[in-house]
Amino acid sequence: MIARIGMAALALLGACTQRAQQNGSENHLTQPPPISVANEATPAIPPPETGPDARTPLAEPKGPLDPKSAEAAGQVVQHYGALIEEDRWAEAADYWGDKGAAAAFAKDLQSKGLKHLEIGRPGDVEGAAGSSYVTMPVSFYGGSNRSAANVILRRVNEVPGSTEAQRRWHIERIEWLP
Repeated sequence: MIARIGMAALALLGACTQRAQQNGSENHLTQPPPISVANEATPAIPPPETGPDARTPLAEPKGPLDPKSAEAAGQVVQHYGALIEEDRWAEAADYWGDKGAAAAFAKDLQSKGLKHLEIGRPGDVEGAAGSSYVTMPVSFYGGSNRSAANVILRRVNEVPGSTEAQRRWHIERIEWLP
């Protein structure tokens, strides 16, 4: 990080030197010497829960996500949150398995003035009777209001007769926490 700041400072100094030379003599332009950094590695992202404030973000996935993974379920919640922030309630409802439950929850959010979403780490994928479930802790907020909840996501496993839509993660329900 310090090396990057130093590089930025050198680049700025070089630009200022070039501008000063341009203003003093239009016929004699010189370039600052090239900046080279030998074998500087990008610093690694610290492991979760070890950052300065124990809120180190998770690294971006390297490559495609397994559509059956908890991370894929987490993306559903991220997309849902992005849509409610933009008041795109009908599109947000598409991430629910039950449109009636989606509409009722949207009405509840709007009545409480909650339209932003912080997402925690997804739990483990658990299975039951041909389906998989993941619970994600979230916090809805807006203005000075904040409410914690668990988003329970479900997908049907590859059972005979299941549709492609059923085999994708969707919001089964959202439970408010005390």
